[in-house]
Order: sequence, then structure tokens, then C-alpha cells
Amino acid sequence: MAKSDLLDRHPGDRLRRSLSLQDAVFLVVAGVVGSGIFLTPAAIATHLPHPGLILLVWVVGGLLSLAGAFANAELGAMYPHAGGDYVYLREAFHPVAGFLVGWLSFFAIFAGTVATLAVGFAFSVGALFDWSTKVVLLFAVLIIAACSLLNWAGVRWGALANNITGWIKVAALLGFGLLAPFSASGSLENLQPLFRGALDAAPPLAFLLALSPVLFSYLGWNSVVYVASEVRDPGRNVPRALFIGLAICTGLYLLLNAVYLLALSPVELAQSANAGEAAAKVLFGERGGKLLTGFVLVSILGTLNATVLVGPRIAYAMSLDGLFLPGVRRVNPARATPSGAILAQALVASALVLLLQTFPSALDYTTFSIVLATIADTLALYWLRRKRPELPRPYRALGYPLVPALYIAANLLIGGGLLLGATRESLVSLAVLAAGLPFYLLFAHTRNKAILKPGA
Repeated sequence: MAKSDLLDRHPGDRLRRSLSLQDAVFLVVAGVVGSGIFLTPAAIATHLPHPGLILLVWVVGGLLSLAGAFANAELGAMYPHAGGDYVYLREAFHPVAGFLVGWLSFFAIFAGTVATLAVGFAFSVGALFDWSTKVVLLFAVLIIAACSLLNWAGVRWGALANNITGWIKVAALLGFGLLAPFSASGSLENLQPLFRGALDAAPPLAFLLALSPVLFSYLGWNSVVYVASEVRDPGRNVPRALFIGLAICTGLYLLLNAVYLLALSPVELAQSANAGEAAAKVLFGERGGKLLTGFVLVSILGTLNATVLVGPRIAYAMSLDGLFLPGVRRVNPARATPSGAILAQALVASALVLLLQTFPSALDYTTFSIVLATIADTLALYWLRRKRPELPRPYRALGYPLVPALYIAANLLIGGGLLLGATRESLVSLAVLAAGLPFYLLFAHTRNKAILKPGA
């Protein structure tokens, strides 16, 4: 490894820069477009029974994600290391801040999302074969194991799977959206009134609660920053991947929601467990519904694989600093994959599979954790501008300091809404965060003791 390459990564990092811009873009696409766009519209329509508000909340979710992407693009290009949020908080404030956000990201956001997607996929397959709950949960654990083995085999294998599923998603969803207006079964009346009466249709708290499933559906837009030490030319490609990937996902989400409302009224949408399947049945008959059901399964599997690829880099980065179990920093020398961290995530996600009760509760638990983490890393942007102004910044956040401030304010409102409307799940997230503190003290004490030990 060249000396110049060691300057922009942790000196103990042994992962290879093997991901191209296309790999990075489709890591974002595969990470974002999964089950959310099909399974969350019902909850959104329940909170917002108005076509204009439904479309607006998806626009707001996309703009919030873009505002976060501006901040993460600067941070990711400045610190192209494995670990994402963990690195930014460590460098801006203190290792304990980085550890707590890394802890929350690993256990709540990524492992929680892996478990949620695996359970959703397993229940969908199990419904086809009338499996018992025990069989479904066992299948979910096996799916996690299979995706983990694929990414253990090499980052190129994981990236190839993401590229394939990403192209399938874009082509299939574009086809669905472009063919929908030619169906005789759709009705433009479902989109009326688009603007009139929107302010009276739902209270502000309902809009904030609707943003929870929307933000869950956008989860994954920052996937590339966690694998920045494996991206070629990260100063250019990390920001470009964030913006290109997010633009593709936002466009697809708006197109799909317009199709849903062409096929279903807001009331019907609120009663549809799978909006894509329900809309396809209306527009293209039973065969169309079955095709969409199959595509949803492929989409969930693609997002699950992307999340399995990204999540382990957080625990790996913490372990490199001596702030996690030492075995988690292990890298397979032949395959250059963080084998110890991949195993750790697989075990945690499998344990969470057994704890999940319902999709919505897991969704709110994960979303509240995302809100906390994104507020923290955006604050790190401000602090690093002040603390380390001399550092090279290949990309500087657009709209700084106003846009990041608006992003923080919006997330504070969403977090407050979740605390009021999903109190139990939000408190669980805070409990997970607090539980990390004694582990930090233990890991830091063990690391310091090893450093001070004679001959160490």
C-alpha cells in the first residue's frame, strides 16, 4: 500500500480501494430503494389523507436527505475512512461521541435494518408457502447468513450484486411508472384536489409522523460514506455518488407515488399493505400484481445485501481504534473484507430478528436512531469548520451554514414528533444509545491499559 494512500485512511485499515463511481452510486440506489416505497405508503396515507400532502411529504423527505447529503459529502470527502459518522464525531468532538453514534448506528440503524428487511422478506416468502412463524424466522436468519457470506467473499461480489439489483430496480420501476398512464383503469380523480384543502387535511404532528416512514424509505442515501476507504478517488466520487444516487431515488419515489395515486384513492392507499402490488392489480390485473410482488422480493433482497455490505465498516472502524471487540478488526487477507465485523453484524441482526414484533415498530425505532445520528454528524460539520479550518476539503457543503442548520431543525421536529407519537420505540433507541457508555469506558480502559503495559 502506497504511503500516499495511508495518509487518507486509518493506518491500520487493510481494506482495498476497489469500488468505482458506478459501484458507489448503485450502493446508494440499492441501499435506498427496497421495501419502504412499497410497504410504507399505507402508513403515510393514514396520517395524510390528501394526495397533495402525500406527494409533498415525499418531496420534503428527499430535500431533507439532500440537505444531509451536502453535509456528508464534505465530511466523507474530508475523511475518506471506513466508519462514516463514527469518524466524524470522533474527529470533531471526542472519541466517546464517535463511539456512541457508531454504537447506535451499528446496533440500531444497520443491524436493525438488516433484521427488519430479513423478516419482511421471510414473511413474504412464507405467505406463499404457508410457513409457520418459527420457520419464517429461521429463514430470515438463513438469509442474513447468505448475504453475509456473499460479502465475506469479497467487496466486489457484494458490489456486483448491488449493481445488478440496482439496474433491475431502475429499469422495472421506470417501466411501471411510464406504462401506468396508458392503463384504462387509472383515474386522475384520485389526484384531486392536489392543493386545495391540504392545510386542513391533517395537523402538523401528522405530517411529522408521516415523515418517519418516508425517512425510513430514504434510509441508505449515505451508504457510501461508510465504505469511503474502499472507494477510488473518494474526494470526487463520494460526493458524486451521494448526489447522483439520491437524485435517482427521489425521482423514482415521486414517480411511484404518482402511480399509486393514479390507481388508488388516499383512502384505498391507506388500506393497502403493499401499495405497489395493489396499484399494479388495479392498473394491470392480477398478473401485474404478481409481477410486482416478485419484484418487491428482489428489491428487498438487494437492499438487504447493500445494508449487510455497509454496516460492518462501523464496528470495524471502532475496533481499529481499540473501541470494540478486537476480533472485529480482523480482515480476511485474501479477500480484503472485514470478516470479523461481518460476523458480528450477522449475529446481532439474527438476535434482533427474534425480538422484532411488527414492521411499524421496528421502523420507528430505526428512524429515531437515524434522526439522532444525522443531527450529530451535521453538528460535527460545524465544529470541524471551526476546529480544523486548515484541513483539505475536496467538497464544501452547499448552502453552509444555512442549509445544514435547516436540516438540523427539521430533524429535531421529526424527533420530537416521534417521541410523542412513537414513544416506546424512541425510548428504546435512547436506551441503546445510553447502553453504549459503559462499553466505551470498558473498551477505552482496556485499550489504555494495553498501551501503558511495558513491552506493549
